[in-house]
Amino acid sequence: MTFITGALIATQDRRRRVIKGTIRLDGNRIVSVSTSAPSRVPRGAKVIDASGLVILPGFVQAHVHLCQTLFRNQADDLELLDWLSKRIWIFESAHTARTIRVSALLGIHELLSSGTTCILDMGTVRHTEAILEAVRDTGLRANVGKCLMDNPVTTPDYLREPTRDAISEAVELHRKWHGAENGRIRVSYAPRFVISCTEQLLTEVARIARQQKAIIHTHASENLKEIQLVKKLVRCENIEYLNQLGMTSPSLVLAHCIWLKPNEMNILRRTGTQVVHCPSSNLKLASGIAHVPEMLERGINVALGADGAPCNNNLNMFTEMRLAALIHKPGAGPRAMRAVDVLDMATLGGAKALGWSGEIGSIEPGKKADLVALDLSSLENSIPAAARCGVESIASSVVYSSQPAHVRWTMVDGRMLYDGKRVRTIDARKLRADAREAQLYIGAQVRK
Repeated sequence: MTFITGALIATQDRRRRVIKGTIRLDGNRIVSVSTSAPSRVPRGAKVIDASGLVILPGFVQAHVHLCQTLFRNQADDLELLDWLSKRIWIFESAHTARTIRVSALLGIHELLSSGTTCILDMGTVRHTEAILEAVRDTGLRANVGKCLMDNPVTTPDYLREPTRDAISEAVELHRKWHGAENGRIRVSYAPRFVISCTEQLLTEVARIARQQKAIIHTHASENLKEIQLVKKLVRCENIEYLNQLGMTSPSLVLAHCIWLKPNEMNILRRTGTQVVHCPSSNLKLASGIAHVPEMLERGINVALGADGAPCNNNLNMFTEMRLAALIHKPGAGPRAMRAVDVLDMATLGGAKALGWSGEIGSIEPGKKADLVALDLSSLENSIPAAARCGVESIASSVVYSSQPAHVRWTMVDGRMLYDGKRVRTIDARKLRADAREAQLYIGAQVRK
């Protein structure tokens, strides 16, 4: 039994209640959220004093590439298709199982130390198991998918697989890993995007995912050149095509969705398909700005994600929240993306996109103990003394003023993984040396 006491708790429940009190945990689950201090602490129970801190549900990032963290600061100032073909695909093809593990650990270290407790990750075509092992060993909650690329016309031979081989490996990963670590790990199917995949692969993935009730994770309508090529290849728009193949559903998670036609938005709304907004990535690759306020107004669920470190160049949810709240205001008005709406996207919206709403996204009895503790009393991010301490004032401080430096601890599945000084499941000194060695190795392979 664990008691978290003295906290200001932003529950993110249906009423968005803010409670000053105690969270009681039993193992990895929340047992109660109360306004009173425990009258008696059972022998052997642990007490975490959270006085002066705000406890939030851990952030959920619904689009990440852990396999790319090692390439940070090595793929700047390019638009999407050049960024992929001139940098990322070449780097990814040089990965070994060891370098992918190092890349994943780099990303997980940053995620946990900045309050993200759950991700939807897309690997590259090889060594996906190394990512799953890193997730297992570090305690992060994650849904991970092997990247699928099989189109012989549009993908490089050094990063392409035969259709049957690609699907077979993805199915085997699902069999072996889905539900592992007491449900903390899940496995999805991750066709990279329409351009890189044959219709045979996409159709088969749609069938298997329906049968297994698994998530499909892909990119869609991120870049103008991309959608022009999609129209040339399949003679319709991205979302129209995915819908024709039977992929659109609440189990389909689409990253970006910048260049959508009105009928495509209608398809997303009608089918309950999930969208992930990645503002830093969209700006850095000059891809554009998604019409997120319109999507939300139509009832489309929109989550947040940092995307990959080479197109961001960090995995910091605070940056994504702040940008998501700011970049839409000039076009849609000052109230278009309120701080409370963006905080919902970072917690409840992410949980919904990943099909994890029953387990995470809010602080309520019966849910998993995925929590982040923030200091919202620093000189640079404090809640105003005159403000009513409700979700609006907390959201304003979190979304507009806070940074990873304000994270005091991060908990996943009831385990304290980050304590304000270190990620307890990662040896940072060793990781620094391993990252340098891995980058030198990949650099040497790329130069050959």
